[in-house]
Amino acid sequence: MGKIVWLASYPKSGNTWVRAFLHNYITRAAQPHDVNALTDFSAVECAAAWFGPRGARLTPEQTQKHRPAVHERLTRLHDDLVFVKTHNANLAVHGVPLCTPSVTAGAIYVVRDPRDVALSYAAFLGVGVDEVISFMANPGAANRANEAQVFELLASWSLHARSWVAAPNLLLVRYEDLILEPAAYFGRIVRFLGGEAEPARLEQAIRFSDFATLAAQERARGYKAGASKGGGAFFRVGKMGQWRESLTAAQAAQIEAAHGETMRRFGYA
Repeated sequence: MGKIVWLASYPKSGNTWVRAFLHNYITRAAQPHDVNALTDFSAVECAAAWFGPRGARLTPEQTQKHRPAVHERLTRLHDDLVFVKTHNANLAVHGVPLCTPSVTAGAIYVVRDPRDVALSYAAFLGVGVDEVISFMANPGAANRANEAQVFELLASWSLHARSWVAAPNLLLVRYEDLILEPAAYFGRIVRFLGGEAEPARLEQAIRFSDFATLAAQERARGYKAGASKGGGAFFRVGKMGQWRESLTAAQAAQIEAAHGETMRRFGYA
Protein backbone atom coordinates (compact mmCIF):
# COMPACT_ATOMS: atom_id res chain seq x y z
CA MET A 1 0.00 0.00 0.00
CA GLY A 2 1.23 3.50 -0.86
CA LYS A 3 1.61 6.58 1.30
CA ILE A 4 0.08 9.39 -0.74
CA VAL A 5 -3.38 10.68 0.12
CA TRP A 6 -4.49 12.77 -2.83
CA LEU A 7 -6.37 15.95 -1.96
CA ALA A 8 -8.19 16.17 -5.25
CA SER A 9 -10.71 18.59 -6.69
CA TYR A 10 -11.61 20.57 -9.75
CA PRO A 11 -10.20 24.11 -9.38
CA LYS A 12 -12.07 26.49 -7.06
CA SER A 13 -13.85 23.69 -5.24
CA GLY A 14 -12.43 23.87 -1.70
CA ASN A 15 -9.08 22.10 -1.98
CA THR A 16 -7.15 24.87 -0.21
CA TRP A 17 -9.80 25.02 2.51
CA VAL A 18 -9.38 21.31 3.25
CA ARG A 19 -5.59 21.66 3.25
CA ALA A 20 -5.81 24.55 5.73
CA PHE A 21 -8.08 22.48 7.97
CA LEU A 22 -5.69 19.52 7.94
CA HIS A 23 -2.71 21.72 8.79
CA ASN A 24 -4.54 23.30 11.70
CA TYR A 25 -5.81 19.95 12.96
CA ILE A 26 -2.51 18.08 12.62
CA THR A 27 -0.44 20.80 14.31
CA ARG A 28 -2.98 21.52 17.06
CA ALA A 29 -2.23 25.13 16.17
CA ALA A 30 -2.50 27.74 18.91
CA GLN A 31 -3.26 30.29 16.21
CA PRO A 32 -4.34 29.90 12.59
CA HIS A 33 -1.71 28.18 10.47
CA ASP A 34 -0.20 30.52 7.89
CA VAL A 35 -1.99 30.05 4.56
CA ASN A 36 1.38 30.64 2.86
CA ALA A 37 2.87 27.66 4.69
CA LEU A 38 0.49 24.93 3.54
CA THR A 39 3.41 22.99 2.11
CA ASP A 40 4.51 22.28 5.70
CA PHE A 41 2.39 19.13 5.58
CA SER A 42 1.03 18.92 2.04
CA ALA A 43 2.74 19.02 -1.33
CA VAL A 44 1.48 20.48 -4.60
CA GLU A 45 1.89 17.79 -7.23
CA CYS A 46 2.05 20.10 -10.25
CA ALA A 47 4.90 22.25 -8.90
CA ALA A 48 7.54 22.43 -11.64
CA ALA A 49 10.34 22.16 -9.08
CA TRP A 50 9.55 18.46 -8.61
CA PHE A 51 9.99 17.73 -12.31
CA GLY A 52 13.18 19.39 -13.44
CA PRO A 53 15.51 22.40 -13.36
CA ARG A 54 14.10 25.82 -12.67
CA GLY A 55 12.62 27.52 -15.71
CA ALA A 56 12.23 24.34 -17.74
CA ARG A 57 8.90 23.93 -19.48
CA LEU A 58 8.30 20.26 -20.10
CA THR A 59 5.93 18.96 -22.73
CA PRO A 60 3.06 16.77 -21.50
CA GLU A 61 4.91 13.68 -22.77
CA GLN A 62 8.10 14.67 -20.91
CA THR A 63 6.09 15.41 -17.78
CA GLN A 64 4.41 12.04 -17.88
CA LYS A 65 7.76 10.27 -18.14
CA HIS A 66 8.79 11.98 -14.90
CA ARG A 67 5.52 11.61 -12.99
CA PRO A 68 5.94 8.11 -11.49
CA ALA A 69 9.41 8.99 -10.14
CA VAL A 70 8.15 12.34 -8.83
CA HIS A 71 5.31 10.64 -7.00
CA GLU A 72 7.66 8.06 -5.51
CA ARG A 73 9.87 10.90 -4.29
CA LEU A 74 6.88 12.62 -2.70
CA THR A 75 6.32 9.55 -0.52
CA ARG A 76 9.63 10.33 1.21
CA LEU A 77 8.54 13.77 2.42
CA HIS A 78 7.13 12.37 5.67
CA ASP A 79 7.38 9.12 7.58
CA ASP A 80 3.58 8.81 7.77
CA LEU A 81 0.93 9.61 5.16
CA VAL A 82 1.82 12.30 2.64
CA PHE A 83 -0.93 14.70 1.56
CA VAL A 84 -0.63 15.81 -2.06
CA LYS A 85 -2.86 18.41 -3.69
CA THR A 86 -3.91 17.79 -7.29
CA HIS A 87 -6.36 19.23 -9.79
CA ASN A 88 -5.62 16.45 -12.25
CA ALA A 89 -8.39 14.13 -13.29
CA ASN A 90 -7.72 10.55 -12.22
CA LEU A 91 -6.87 9.51 -15.76
CA ALA A 92 -3.83 8.50 -17.82
CA VAL A 93 -1.98 10.56 -20.43
CA HIS A 94 0.52 9.00 -22.86
CA GLY A 95 -0.19 5.71 -21.10
CA VAL A 96 0.95 7.01 -17.71
CA PRO A 97 -1.48 7.64 -14.82
CA LEU A 98 -1.68 11.23 -13.61
CA CYS A 99 -1.90 9.85 -10.06
CA THR A 100 0.33 6.80 -9.64
CA PRO A 101 -1.68 3.90 -8.12
CA SER A 102 1.32 2.07 -6.63
CA VAL A 103 2.18 4.96 -4.27
CA THR A 104 -1.44 5.84 -3.42
CA ALA A 105 -2.99 5.14 -0.03
CA GLY A 106 -6.28 6.86 -0.81
CA ALA A 107 -7.90 10.12 -1.82
CA ILE A 108 -10.17 12.83 -0.50
CA TYR A 109 -12.22 14.28 -3.33
CA VAL A 110 -13.96 17.62 -2.83
CA VAL A 111 -16.79 18.32 -5.24
CA ARG A 112 -18.69 21.61 -5.67
CA ASP A 113 -21.75 22.66 -7.64
CA PRO A 114 -20.37 23.39 -11.14
CA ARG A 115 -22.51 26.50 -11.43
CA ASP A 116 -20.66 28.04 -8.48
CA VAL A 117 -17.35 26.66 -9.77
CA ALA A 118 -17.87 28.47 -13.08
CA LEU A 119 -18.36 31.82 -11.33
CA SER A 120 -15.40 31.43 -9.00
CA TYR A 121 -13.07 30.06 -11.69
CA ALA A 122 -13.95 32.86 -14.12
CA ALA A 123 -13.16 35.48 -11.48
CA PHE A 124 -9.87 33.75 -10.66
CA LEU A 125 -8.80 33.54 -14.30
CA GLY A 126 -10.04 37.02 -15.15
CA VAL A 127 -12.12 35.78 -18.08
CA GLY A 128 -15.81 35.69 -18.92
CA VAL A 129 -18.12 33.12 -17.39
CA ASP A 130 -19.14 31.86 -20.84
CA GLU A 131 -15.52 31.00 -21.60
CA VAL A 132 -15.20 29.01 -18.40
CA ILE A 133 -18.50 27.21 -19.00
CA SER A 134 -17.14 26.03 -22.36
CA PHE A 135 -13.82 25.07 -20.77
CA MET A 136 -15.55 23.01 -18.08
CA ALA A 137 -17.45 21.06 -20.76
CA ASN A 138 -14.28 20.15 -22.68
CA PRO A 139 -12.99 16.61 -21.97
CA GLY A 140 -9.52 17.79 -23.00
CA ALA A 141 -9.44 20.88 -20.77
CA ALA A 142 -5.98 21.39 -19.32
CA ASN A 143 -3.77 23.94 -17.62
CA ARG A 144 -0.65 24.62 -19.66
CA ALA A 145 2.84 24.32 -18.23
CA ASN A 146 4.63 27.48 -17.16
CA GLU A 147 7.72 28.26 -15.10
CA ALA A 148 5.88 27.45 -11.88
CA GLN A 149 3.97 24.32 -12.77
CA VAL A 150 3.73 21.40 -15.16
CA PHE A 151 0.62 20.75 -17.20
CA GLU A 152 -2.54 19.48 -15.52
CA LEU A 153 -5.31 17.59 -17.29
CA LEU A 154 -8.56 18.74 -15.72
CA ALA A 155 -10.89 17.25 -18.35
CA SER A 156 -14.52 18.32 -18.16
CA TRP A 157 -16.09 18.89 -14.76
CA SER A 158 -18.16 15.74 -15.17
CA LEU A 159 -15.31 13.54 -16.36
CA HIS A 160 -13.08 14.86 -13.58
CA ALA A 161 -15.67 13.95 -10.94
CA ARG A 162 -16.43 10.54 -12.44
CA SER A 163 -12.75 9.68 -12.70
CA TRP A 164 -12.23 10.30 -8.99
CA VAL A 165 -15.36 8.72 -7.54
CA ALA A 166 -14.30 5.47 -9.23
CA ALA A 167 -10.99 5.46 -7.30
CA PRO A 168 -10.45 2.91 -4.50
CA ASN A 169 -10.30 4.05 -0.87
CA LEU A 170 -11.93 7.38 -1.63
CA LEU A 171 -13.71 9.83 0.67
CA LEU A 172 -16.13 12.05 -1.25
CA VAL A 173 -16.89 15.40 0.40
CA ARG A 174 -19.24 18.03 -0.96
CA TYR A 175 -18.16 21.65 -0.55
CA GLU A 176 -21.70 22.53 0.44
CA ASP A 177 -21.76 19.97 3.26
CA LEU A 178 -18.54 21.43 4.67
CA ILE A 179 -20.36 24.78 4.85
CA LEU A 180 -23.65 23.47 6.25
CA GLU A 181 -22.32 20.87 8.72
CA PRO A 182 -18.60 21.50 9.23
CA ALA A 183 -18.19 19.42 12.39
CA ALA A 184 -19.82 16.38 10.79
CA TYR A 185 -17.99 16.51 7.48
CA PHE A 186 -14.55 17.69 8.61
CA GLY A 187 -14.92 15.03 11.27
CA ARG A 188 -15.40 12.46 8.51
CA ILE A 189 -12.10 13.55 7.01
CA VAL A 190 -10.31 12.96 10.31
CA ARG A 191 -11.88 9.53 10.72
CA PHE A 192 -11.09 8.58 7.11
CA LEU A 193 -7.44 9.25 7.89
CA GLY A 194 -7.59 6.88 10.85
CA GLY A 195 -7.92 9.35 13.71
CA GLU A 196 -10.51 10.26 16.29
CA ALA A 197 -12.31 13.56 15.74
CA GLU A 198 -11.59 15.18 19.11
CA PRO A 199 -14.41 17.76 19.52
CA ALA A 200 -12.42 20.73 20.89
CA ARG A 201 -9.50 20.14 18.51
CA LEU A 202 -11.91 19.75 15.60
CA GLU A 203 -13.82 22.93 16.43
CA GLN A 204 -10.63 24.96 16.68
CA ALA A 205 -9.22 23.62 13.40
CA ILE A 206 -12.50 24.42 11.64
CA ARG A 207 -12.51 27.94 13.09
CA PHE A 208 -8.84 28.53 12.23
CA SER A 209 -9.44 27.51 8.60
CA ASP A 210 -12.81 29.14 7.96
CA PHE A 211 -13.30 31.50 5.03
CA ALA A 212 -13.14 34.68 7.09
CA THR A 213 -9.81 33.65 8.61
CA LEU A 214 -8.25 32.63 5.30
CA ALA A 215 -9.49 35.80 3.59
CA ALA A 216 -8.08 37.94 6.41
CA GLN A 217 -4.69 36.26 6.06
CA GLU A 218 -4.75 36.91 2.31
CA ARG A 219 -5.57 40.58 2.84
CA ALA A 220 -2.78 40.92 5.38
CA ARG A 221 -0.03 38.89 3.70
CA GLY A 222 -1.30 37.80 0.30
CA TYR A 223 -1.66 34.20 -0.83
CA LYS A 224 1.42 33.48 -2.91
CA ALA A 225 0.42 30.03 -4.13
CA GLY A 226 -2.94 31.21 -5.40
CA ALA A 227 -2.32 34.60 -6.96
CA SER A 228 -5.44 35.33 -8.96
CA LYS A 229 -4.83 35.68 -12.68
CA GLY A 230 -7.80 38.00 -12.67
CA GLY A 231 -6.19 40.33 -10.15
CA GLY A 232 -8.76 39.75 -7.44
CA ALA A 233 -8.66 37.86 -4.17
CA PHE A 234 -8.20 34.08 -4.17
CA PHE A 235 -10.59 33.79 -1.22
CA ARG A 236 -13.32 35.72 -2.99
CA VAL A 237 -16.78 34.83 -1.61
CA GLY A 238 -16.76 31.28 -0.27
CA LYS A 239 -20.53 30.86 -0.39
CA MET A 240 -22.83 28.26 -1.88
CA GLY A 241 -25.62 29.01 -4.32
CA GLN A 242 -24.19 32.31 -5.53
CA TRP A 243 -24.94 31.17 -9.10
CA ARG A 244 -28.64 31.86 -8.51
CA GLU A 245 -28.02 35.61 -8.50
CA SER A 246 -25.01 35.77 -10.81
CA LEU A 247 -25.61 33.37 -13.72
CA THR A 248 -28.09 34.09 -16.45
CA ALA A 249 -30.81 31.50 -17.03
CA ALA A 250 -29.07 30.56 -20.29
CA GLN A 251 -25.71 30.08 -18.57
CA ALA A 252 -27.21 27.89 -15.86
CA ALA A 253 -29.06 25.86 -18.48
CA GLN A 254 -25.86 25.36 -20.48
CA ILE A 255 -24.06 23.95 -17.42
CA GLU A 256 -27.01 21.73 -16.55
CA ALA A 257 -27.20 20.42 -20.13
CA ALA A 258 -23.48 19.56 -20.13
CA HIS A 259 -23.31 18.04 -16.65
CA GLY A 260 -26.87 17.16 -15.64
CA GLU A 261 -26.31 13.44 -15.12
CA THR A 262 -23.26 13.98 -12.92
CA MET A 263 -24.92 16.88 -11.08
CA ARG A 264 -27.83 14.63 -10.18
CA ARG A 265 -25.40 12.04 -8.87
CA PHE A 266 -24.08 14.58 -6.34
CA GLY A 267 -27.43 16.17 -5.52
CA TYR A 268 -26.98 19.37 -7.55
CA ALA A 269 -30.03 18.85 -9.79
